[in-house]
Amino acid sequence: MNVLAEPSLPPALETAAMWSDSEVAGAGIEVHDVPLVSVGGGIGSFVTVDYLRIAGGLTPVDIRVLSRQRRAWQAYKHLATVSQIPRRGRIRSDASSRPDNIWGFPSYAWQEAIRDWNPGPVFQVLVEPVLADYYTPRLQDVVDSLDREARRIGYDEMLVLGNVEVVRKRLGGGYFTVLRPECAGSPRDGRPPAAPVVYRSRDVHLAVGYPGLRFLPDLQRFRERHDFHHVVNAYEDHEHIYQALRRRPGTVLVRGAGIVASQVLERLIRDRREGGSATRILHLFRTYVADTHGPHMWARRHGKDGFAYQGFNYPKSVWGGQLRARMHDLEGPERVRAYEEIEGTTTPWRQHWQNQLDRARQEGWYQSLNGVIGDLTWEQGAVVARLDRPDEPHSAALVRADYVIDCTGLIGEVEEHHVLRDLLEHGGAARNPLGRLDVDQRFRLRGAENGDGRVYVTGAAAYGGYFPGVDTFLGLQIAAQEIVDDLAERRHCRYFGPLRSFAEWLKWLTGRQI
Repeated sequence: MNVLAEPSLPPALETAAMWSDSEVAGAGIEVHDVPLVSVGGGIGSFVTVDYLRIAGGLTPVDIRVLSRQRRAWQAYKHLATVSQIPRRGRIRSDASSRPDNIWGFPSYAWQEAIRDWNPGPVFQVLVEPVLADYYTPRLQDVVDSLDREARRIGYDEMLVLGNVEVVRKRLGGGYFTVLRPECAGSPRDGRPPAAPVVYRSRDVHLAVGYPGLRFLPDLQRFRERHDFHHVVNAYEDHEHIYQALRRRPGTVLVRGAGIVASQVLERLIRDRREGGSATRILHLFRTYVADTHGPHMWARRHGKDGFAYQGFNYPKSVWGGQLRARMHDLEGPERVRAYEEIEGTTTPWRQHWQNQLDRARQEGWYQSLNGVIGDLTWEQGAVVARLDRPDEPHSAALVRADYVIDCTGLIGEVEEHHVLRDLLEHGGAARNPLGRLDVDQRFRLRGAENGDGRVYVTGAAAYGGYFPGVDTFLGLQIAAQEIVDDLAERRHCRYFGPLRSFAEWLKWLTGRQI
């Protein structure tokens, strides 16, 4: 997540959709010139900058990354860790989807096999998913690889820490991006905040991630009335729940059926098996999947015991097959229908999870429920959830638990993020059929063009466009490649031919700086 600051600009600039050089100079704001600015500083920014440095041939002088985080993986690792993926735990990503390696070879599986002198990961890739579960990389391997590539491309030379306030069009072409640098103080500690600076650029890339956590109405009401201790979102730090359940027996209600719910369940089961806890688990499914399902025979998912199973976020053809080609030309309602076919909460099939849950059901301390929480209250030292059941619309069940862990995800609405909302209000941007920012096939933000300048958007903010997998490792890489190709066509960077690609891959393989 990369929640950016609300603006504090002179009124004349704050309300103007187009700024001139003289107006900015008259406001006394320091101006820096750079061809391209990337806003966000997470993995989306990193992947695009990596492509620009390697494929586009740009230098660190040509790029500035404006961010609140010192490391590109910082927010990602935090969310993964609090959602119960340990340092050596495995994330939901393909072996060759490497944000540190634009070629994807050697894959994470090869890297792990060579490092550990163990051919198992490579064999697993060869036989997946028929004879083995899909191979997925360890969280720490992803982090270490990103750090290695950051040093190689001089990422720190391009990084500027601070809060981005707005991106506005410049009279004559290009954009002004206002940054409040990270420094000094704030009104709370009696020190004046840092003065804003402006980056004047031809192009802007936005990869700002998710604005925040999604708290459903029942959670919000409970937390306003009672506390933040017993009802939590899985993406916030909730280690206190696991610690409390290890000290004394208790009941926890887990809501959700995706990968995060699976990770939370695995942690609870592991604590019971290895830590001696006596936790009872109630697992609430909004939609209970009992069998294979889907809109037609060519788009069906395996389902069982409430879960819908799928190896990755989307079918693999999203990233480079028939589905990607089909989505490339869909507009309006047709695109919405296509998203509805491939969407849905899923989790990967992993045999050790199945074994754990089967044992928990047999021993009677795991129970699945089907329904929607109507309200949460605090009664006699416990959280009481009123469940509205889809099969019995005029009846409700009451469920008591010591804790509730909600695994329904992150906020994706663009209006929750100030910079994106400002682009809708002042930058000429529009929404796509699913409510996010409307980008074209090259990830250019429609309506935000200004002279020779373009705004590119990747990641969660571009979801609903012509490329469904945009908010994945491989999706971010495909988007970055499209951006570099567009810049090359506009003659703002070099084309990436096969000979130079091979030469650059050799540099990557040997760790040579560029």
